[in-house]
Amino acid sequence: MSIIDLSLVSFALALDAFGVAISVGLDKNINKRIALAFVFSFGFFQFLFASMGGICGSLFNTYVFQLPSKIGGIIILLVGVLMFKEGFSEEKEVKKLNIFLVLLLGICVSIDALVVGFSTFNNIDFKSLIFKNTIFIGMTSSFLTVVAFMISKKIKKNKFINEYMDFLGGLILIIFGLKMILF
Repeated sequence: MSIIDLSLVSFALALDAFGVAISVGLDKNINKRIALAFVFSFGFFQFLFASMGGICGSLFNTYVFQLPSKIGGIIILLVGVLMFKEGFSEEKEVKKLNIFLVLLLGICVSIDALVVGFSTFNNIDFKSLIFKNTIFIGMTSSFLTVVAFMISKKIKKNKFINEYMDFLGGLILIIFGLKMILF
């Protein structure tokens, strides 16, 4: 696989993490520590799942390829619906994004990487080359997650958007979840 192909695959895989990170970044209670946890979670799981897919790719059939994306889509859709619902809540309690949610979203946005590993890296004979490629995928995801948090920080400065962030973040997650389920 050429560096151009790897870059395109890495970018495509990181787009789900990018969208979810923008949504999470719109949360009023997000801080640098939580954002950093998401950066590491998204990058690590992209790397891990692409590696697992590359190593185990020949063991699974076409039916398994369609299932993981749908499961991740359903989970992201549910998180989006809950976020959207919070926008209607009169009392805005301070919610804590716990480590479970960080890990769960990291897994959800990375399930596609497992599929790509199955179909793309299963022909590579050298495990070290699989790891080099998948490290690149994880780093790309982490980088785009940082960019997403920077963008969401700018978006939050808009007074109108700041008022309706729960709706906007929830809507973005609902769209990503539906995309993962339907396509």
